[in-house]
Amino acid sequence: MSQTIYKILSDAEWRDAEKSGVFLGSEVDITDGFIHFSTADQVRETAAKHFSGQKGLLLLAVDSSALGELLKYEPSRDGALFPHLYDKLDRSSVKWVRPLPIGDDGMHIFQKLEP
Repeated sequence: MSQTIYKILSDAEWRDAEKSGVFLGSEVDITDGFIHFSTADQVRETAAKHFSGQKGLLLLAVDSSALGELLKYEPSRDGALFPHLYDKLDRSSVKWVRPLPIGDDGMHIFQKLEP
């Protein structure tokens, strides 16, 4: 099943990925042994829980079908299945990258997401 999945990361992390052509993961990804993604239904809660108040973030959209069998949907928060990539993320798999600004209320502002 192909769907768009999302990764929140810092601008600096993405600039490093652009230089090398691959994203190896953020610090927590490397520690956990996989790259954390969220579905469209999960990404707002992920931002609030793990990135609250952080500026300078980007939102990456990735077509899950481009990641192959190394993408696994595994239970996480409240038993929900979250996409985890057990590989590096090649830049060519990224559909788009957008800034993830913060509103006056401290919450991140999401544009319309693809399902």
